Amino acid sequence: MTKTEEKSESKDKEEKLQKIRADFVGDKVLTEISDASRELYNQSRYGTLLDNGKLQLSLTESLYLMEKNTIEIYKSKTKKMDFDGFFKKAKKQEPNFWVRFCVYKDIRNRGYIIKTALKFGADFRVYDRGVKPGEDHAKWIVYPVYESSTLTWYEFAAKNRVAHSTKKRLLLAVVDEESSVSYWETRWLRP
Repeated sequence: MTKTEEKSESKDKEEKLQKIRADFVGDKVLTEISDASRELYNQSRYGTLLDNGKLQLSLTESLYLMEKNTIEIYKSKTKKMDFDGFFKKAKKQEPNFWVRFCVYKDIRNRGYIIKTALKFGADFRVYDRGVKPGEDHAKWIVYPVYESSTLTWYEFAAKNRVAHSTKKRLLLAVVDEESSVSYWETRWLRP
């Protein structure tokens, strides 16, 4: 291998290790316009690709990508946020942020694509492995809950009705004190 080829290979590795810059703006995170951020969307369907070429990430996606050393989040042009600082800000903006993050992280680590599902009246929608949003519909809607929280039969029936009406399965994601997640799938059955 020649010196020029070695430098080129070294530069390619360095570019792959370089983190994507993202800015914390209000209640969302916007990435820089770059091939790396477009690739993040195209390969794994993180965030929403905006018309201006930026990628808009949810707070849970942002913290997950920050933990994976994929992005660096800035609160101003030069001030980078650390994990704890971003977590505190996100926790102020979203109720149950930690339980939602634990579920998001667990599902992503299992190889599924998980997206927000506010228009379905749920926290998340999850696509079966190998399926990308836009190619097919989500298989589940997910409601993250703490292990110690309670749910009335009416609340449970309402969640199940939403899942049934959107032709998805209901997945209750129960987070315990150690931040481990257990899943309970429910669906309507006709006797």
